[in-house]
Amino acid sequence: MTANAAPSQPQHIAPALRWAIAAAIASLAGCAAPPPSATGTAAATTPDASATAARTPPPAGASVAGQARTFSTQLATYTSVSFDAVPGWSRDDFSESWPAFLGSCKVLTGRGAEWKDVCARALRVDGKSTNAIRGFFESEFSAYQIRDDDRRPDGVVTGYFEPEIAGARQYGAPFIYPVYGQPEDMLFADARKLPAGNGTVAARVEGRNVVVQTGLSTRDMGAPGLYVLDLSGIARDTLDRKVRLRVEGKQLLPYYTREEIETKGAPNAKVLAFVSSATALYEMQIQGSGRIKLASGEVIRVAYAEQNGQPFRPTLAQAANGKPRSPVKVRGSSIELQLDDGDDDDIGAAGAVDSGAIRTRGFTLARPAASGPVVVPGRRAAGAVAGSGIKDPSYVFFKEATSPVGGPVGAFGVPLSAGRSIAVDPRSTPLGYPVFVSTRTPGSGAPMQRLTIAQDTGGAIRGAVRADYFFGNGQQAATNARRMKERGQLWILLPRGLAVAQAATSSAIRTRGGPVGANLPQCLVPSEGSCVDD
Repeated sequence: MTANAAPSQPQHIAPALRWAIAAAIASLAGCAAPPPSATGTAAATTPDASATAARTPPPAGASVAGQARTFSTQLATYTSVSFDAVPGWSRDDFSESWPAFLGSCKVLTGRGAEWKDVCARALRVDGKSTNAIRGFFESEFSAYQIRDDDRRPDGVVTGYFEPEIAGARQYGAPFIYPVYGQPEDMLFADARKLPAGNGTVAARVEGRNVVVQTGLSTRDMGAPGLYVLDLSGIARDTLDRKVRLRVEGKQLLPYYTREEIETKGAPNAKVLAFVSSATALYEMQIQGSGRIKLASGEVIRVAYAEQNGQPFRPTLAQAANGKPRSPVKVRGSSIELQLDDGDDDDIGAAGAVDSGAIRTRGFTLARPAASGPVVVPGRRAAGAVAGSGIKDPSYVFFKEATSPVGGPVGAFGVPLSAGRSIAVDPRSTPLGYPVFVSTRTPGSGAPMQRLTIAQDTGGAIRGAVRADYFFGNGQQAATNARRMKERGQLWILLPRGLAVAQAATSSAIRTRGGPVGANLPQCLVPSEGSCVDD
């Protein structure tokens, strides 16, 4: 993942409030018409009656998810459709997505009895039979097309990969750019617990957490153990609702920007390695993981660890008409990639990007006009340090991955599967769930319709109808990922038997490190799909 991804600090939320999408459906289940029945394909491969009878009934006071025809949240509308209406459903090779789904099951089984039962039945399916797997999904799930908040079905599908760049364990030209681990001086505050407004409040530091103190007057600000937190400079709409802070004297300030890290250094962060290109390091930060190949042949595999809490604000390359090559929409501190039906004149037939631009995850970024050395902890700078010249204030910190094989571990905590794992916006698509994607193959334009599993997130992945294919590693994966920016549609598969308390008006999504508040509203009028805030 990338900028604004979730933190490593879990929060505790009631089990009945765990899944945003399921809670929204549950509020409708008692009054909405049931979804269309499964297709005939499922009839030949439906689990036997004993397996069906063994399913755990929903508890008292709960409704069964996957039975509402239409529902909406603040960000999206979900409409039930038959599997026959999903383009390419009958042609996909489901055996290719099966390992990724079973990987998600290792996490989902800990989310409640319903998922435990669904995943237990999955273990009895012939994983080599695409018909058996298709029948399993048709009997266990309902398909819902996702539309954005304007009810549009089309969104943007991009791609990402695991880059490999040359590096060294020790500083020495040309390897002069440090790859940082998570800083030890980074503190966290729960954005949902901060007072409204832009005033100044007192706070205490408890371990790595910042806790706002209430009922204190201004004369109490100087008391021992109290710090001043100015709310006017805080970005509250991070994906995980966490604010990253640091202590400076008696003040709590937003964590350092990219420019500050490059020109002042990060002495409280371990240096994992050094690389020769600030631009290559930046792309690896946007991709969210990577491999650093040493001269000895050893490979250091790094994965996302943390982010500095600053918004993702890349410098977009300009087209000849002066407009950005990658149209975007800015919402608060988030940036959303928009559809662009124009020609990508910066991408060649082999996926190469012109020397003045960087193509990554659907964005065409301008290379810095001037790039120089950065401050390295423990080393004296020879002169004035201007930094890399990259203006994006966001900055990603890494950790060494323990597994040298398989795909990188995504936000859901499981290794990603090339071609079958996608990154999504978890505000509208919960992690771990199956998502069918219909788009086009980069380059050829041939239909690209397949079942994927939502297993990752990213600061650049924003919007309801938004998917980012993980293409794997290697040159071909890099070429395909850089070329991938297509119009697409999404269908999420929701378990038919997932029960959630009807009383839940808000819920939680999960990203790195644990549950995070989604602040999703409860739907009240199923025929209109309208909602109110919880």
